[in-house]
Amino acid sequence: MTVLKNKADTLSVNRRGFLIAMGGAGAGLMIGSSLIGKAAEAATPATGAADVQFNPFVIVKPDNTVVVLSKHLDKGQGTASGLATLVADELDAAWDQVEVTFAPANAALYNNLQWGPYQGTGGSSAIPNSFMQYRKAGATAKAMLVEAAARRWGTTADRVTVREGVLTHSSGETLAFGDVAAEAAGLPVPEDPVLKTPDQFTLIGKEDLPRLDVKPKTVGAPIFTLDVKRDGMLVAAIARSPKFGGAVASFDATEAKAVNGVVDVVQIPAGIAVLATSTWPALKAKDLLDIEWDFSAAETRGTDRILAEYRSLAGTPGQVFQQDGDSEAALAGAAQVIESEFTFPFLAHAPMEPLDVVIEFDGKTAEIWTGSQLQTVDQYVTSATLGIEPTDVKINTLWAGGSFGRRAIYDSHIVGEAAQIAKALHLKNGGKKQPIKVQWSREDDIKGGYYRPMYVHRVRAGIDAEGRLVGWHHRIVGQSILTGTPFEAALVHNGIDHTSVEGVMGSPYAIPNFTGELHTTKVGVPGLWWRAVGHTHTAYVMETMLDEIAAAAGKDPVALRRELLKDSPRHLGVLNLAAEKAGWGTPLPAGKARGVAVHKSFESYVAQVAEVSFDAEGDFKVDRVVCAVDCGVAVNPDNIRAQMEGGIGYGIGHALRNEITLTDGEVDQSNFHDYEPMRISDMPTVETHILASAAAPTGVGEPGTPPAAPAVANAVFSATGERLRTLPFSKRSLG
Repeated sequence: MTVLKNKADTLSVNRRGFLIAMGGAGAGLMIGSSLIGKAAEAATPATGAADVQFNPFVIVKPDNTVVVLSKHLDKGQGTASGLATLVADELDAAWDQVEVTFAPANAALYNNLQWGPYQGTGGSSAIPNSFMQYRKAGATAKAMLVEAAARRWGTTADRVTVREGVLTHSSGETLAFGDVAAEAAGLPVPEDPVLKTPDQFTLIGKEDLPRLDVKPKTVGAPIFTLDVKRDGMLVAAIARSPKFGGAVASFDATEAKAVNGVVDVVQIPAGIAVLATSTWPALKAKDLLDIEWDFSAAETRGTDRILAEYRSLAGTPGQVFQQDGDSEAALAGAAQVIESEFTFPFLAHAPMEPLDVVIEFDGKTAEIWTGSQLQTVDQYVTSATLGIEPTDVKINTLWAGGSFGRRAIYDSHIVGEAAQIAKALHLKNGGKKQPIKVQWSREDDIKGGYYRPMYVHRVRAGIDAEGRLVGWHHRIVGQSILTGTPFEAALVHNGIDHTSVEGVMGSPYAIPNFTGELHTTKVGVPGLWWRAVGHTHTAYVMETMLDEIAAAAGKDPVALRRELLKDSPRHLGVLNLAAEKAGWGTPLPAGKARGVAVHKSFESYVAQVAEVSFDAEGDFKVDRVVCAVDCGVAVNPDNIRAQMEGGIGYGIGHALRNEITLTDGEVDQSNFHDYEPMRISDMPTVETHILASAAAPTGVGEPGTPPAAPAVANAVFSATGERLRTLPFSKRSLG
C-alpha cells in the first residue's frame, strides 16, 4: 500500500493488507458503528496496531497523523487530495498532518454512490459522489475526538474547540488527536454529526492548498505500478492479434526462447505471453515469436471503407432519439438551410504510463498491484478467471500515470490477461506462487488498445427571413461503446446508447423543431469512453454549427447563444463571464481572431473563448483560451484550474493532428512519432475563471475538453470563413 504525506519524507510503502470489517452495511452516507467501532476493530496492520480507524475513511495515528483513505483512483486528476480536503476541513486538521492512501477493494464500504454497488472512478464522479460522505466522515471523527478530550478533562464537549489538529480546553490546555484517538474510537458513533456551513470552511475553497502527490511525483518516488518489484517477479509481454478479433492458429517460440533472460512462453486467450526476468528481454522476445493468425472472425476493413459506410448511413433515416415539433416542415419552409457533415476519427487514450499490472496467485487467493480504476470489475474478472471468490482477490490500488478512460475497462482485460498468465503458470509450476508483471509497451496500446469510436454527423438547420432558428435535423452514425457490456442496462435504452447522443439530446438551446436520429454501427474495433466520452464529438458539432448559423443570420456568435440560452441561466453565466474576460467584441490585431463555445457535461458548465493567430502561409496557432466554469462548490480551486488547463490541452491537442486509422483492419499508428501528443509549443495561455456557487460539486476532470476544439474551429471560421468539419485539423479543407 502506498501512502502519500504532506511532509518532507512524503512517502511510505507498506505491502501488508488492510483488515476492514465488512459489517454488511451499504455504502451510502452510513458510516456508523455497524462498520467500524472499537479501537481494536479499527487497528490495521497496514498502518500499525496502535493506529485508530474511526470509520472507513479516517485513521488517526499516535503521532497525530491523519490518514484519509481514498476510495477513488488518482490518475493525475487530484482526486486523492480533494477527498483528503473534505475530511481534513470537517475534522479541523492541519493540512501538514494529513496523509492519503488508497482504500482496499470493497464495494460494500467504498461504493461509488452514483453507480450502484460498484467501487470505481470515472465520469468525473469522484468528488460529486463523495462530497457529503467524506465530510461526514471527518465530522464524525472530530465529534468523537472532542468528546474523548472533554471526558479526559472532566468537562463537556462545548468547552472544547479544535483548530489545525489541536484540541483546546477553554482553560487553554491542549491535546493532540493522537493523544485521545484510542479513547475516542471506543465511544458511541454519532449518526448525524454537525457539518460546517460554507462560511466556516478553512480548507475547502482555499486557493493555495498544495496537492499531496506533487512532491513524490517530482522526486520520482516509486508510487506507480511501473515501479513495483516483487521477489522473483517475471515480466510478461504479450503478442496480440494485429487485427481485432484475430486468434492464434499456431506459433513457434524457438527464437524467442533463445533470448537471454526469457524463462517461459505460454499461450493464453489474449495471445502469446513471453515471460522474462526483466522488461527488455520480454519485449525483444515477443517480437521474435513466429505466429500464424486466424483472421476469419477479425475486423478487416480499413478506415476509408468504414467511413464510406458511415457516410452512406448518414443519408438514410436512423432511430429517433429525440423529436420536438416538426423539423422537416420547418426546414421546408425555412428561408435558408445550412447543411453540414462532420467526421471524427478513432482516437487512442495514450496515457503517459503504459498499461501494467502485477499479480501473485497461490491457487486459493490472488493479490494485485495496479492503477485500478474499476476495482469491483477487476475483482470479479480475476476471480472468474482463476476460479476463486471475489473476496479472495486483494487489489492494491496504486497511483496511475494517466488514464483518460483507458483504465476504466468494462471487461478488465488488462487484469484479466495477468490472471490468465498466473493461472497458466500455476498449473505448469505445480502450484508454486509466481509474481508476474504484465507490461504493455506504447506500441501495444496504440496498435491494440481500445478507442474513442469514429463518428459521422450530418446536420441540417434552418433560419427564417429574420435570421431566427426554426428547425434542426441531426443524424449521428457511430458504434456503441456500451452494448454487450455490464453497463448496457443502465445506459442503453431502446437501442440508443446514451454516450453516442449525449450533448445533442436534450440540448439547452431553444430550438423549436428538432429531430435527432442515430445509426448504431457494428465495428470490430474495440470502443471505450475517452475523456468526456460522447461530448467530444457532439459538442463540436453543436457549437460549430451554431457559428455557421450565426454567420448565415448575420448575428454575433455570442449574441445568438445568449438568445438561445435565455432559459438556461448557468450556461449564460459561464458564457457571459468567458466573453467578458476575453474582451469579446473588442478589436484584435491583424491576423488574430476569436471563437467561442459553451457546453455542459458531467453536470458542469464550461464556456471558452479561443484566440488564434495566423502566419503568412495561413497556418494558425492557438494563443490564448479564456475559460469560465461553474462546477458548484469549488473544493480545490487550483486543481479545478489545472483540470481545465489539462482538458483544454487534451481537446486541442487531439483536434490538431491525432487520429487512429486502419489499413485492412490493422492500426497504422504505433507510438508518439505518428500519434503525436500535445506539445508545449502548441499549448495556449489558459485563463480559468470559476463562478462562485453554493450548489453541490460537479465534475471537473472531463468538462474542460468538449468546448476546446470547437472554440478554436470557430476562431478559424471567424477569420477565414474556413469550416473545419473533418477532424483532425491537419486535414484542413474548405467546407
